[in-house]
Amino acid sequence: MRHALITAGTKGLGEMVTRRLLDEGWYVTALHRSKPEFTHERLYTIQADVTEQAELLKAVDRAMEKHGRIDALILNAGPYVFERKALVDYSDEEWNEVVGGNLTASFWLLRKVIPIMRDQHYGRVITYGFPESATAPGWVYRAAFAAAKSGMVSLTKSVALEEAEHGITANMVNPGNIVGDNKTKWIDEAVADDQTPVGRTGVGGDIARAISFLLAEDASLITGAILDVTGGVNVVHQSRK
Repeated sequence: MRHALITAGTKGLGEMVTRRLLDEGWYVTALHRSKPEFTHERLYTIQADVTEQAELLKAVDRAMEKHGRIDALILNAGPYVFERKALVDYSDEEWNEVVGGNLTASFWLLRKVIPIMRDQHYGRVITYGFPESATAPGWVYRAAFAAAKSGMVSLTKSVALEEAEHGITANMVNPGNIVGDNKTKWIDEAVADDQTPVGRTGVGGDIARAISFLLAEDASLITGAILDVTGGVNVVHQSRK
């Protein structure tokens, strides 16, 4: 039996990851803020706010009571301010939600779950970034999110190094421009897109496929990797030189 714990695992990209893992035979505990619209005999859902430490730690305890192990921790939740605004226009509340919900919440969960994985001598950690986050680029009007995700790059790599001897890998997946209904489509539902080098839209199924690959038992040599899943959009300038 393999059991994955995923944050925000019942909508958008998280839903597609959850559905893929269920299709592959995993047991999944999905944390959520709003009631999920689908059920499965191997899906266990827990309502929890990633900005609330007590709720997250209690959710891990409940997942362990249910399944007795955690083989994969997928940090899918990523609070985001949709309004475009300069750094100086962020409120304290917005900054704390974005940085806390992305970076600090990951710390809380990693500190709680890694000892469980160490006892198992096995574990897979997946974090999310944004394209080219490994280079810590600036992002106009998205400073809080960019700062949090760039910090997650270093956090992911640090965990990969510290936990390698315990059979634990840690990798980051960077979704490309996957928006709207595309978040909940499978790869065979993608449509043509002449703005993407591969010629089609990115969809949630692309992210689920990438994560499934990194979670495999025989993917043990891959750790500390930052994987852009963009259809080539972020390398288009280099490719056209």
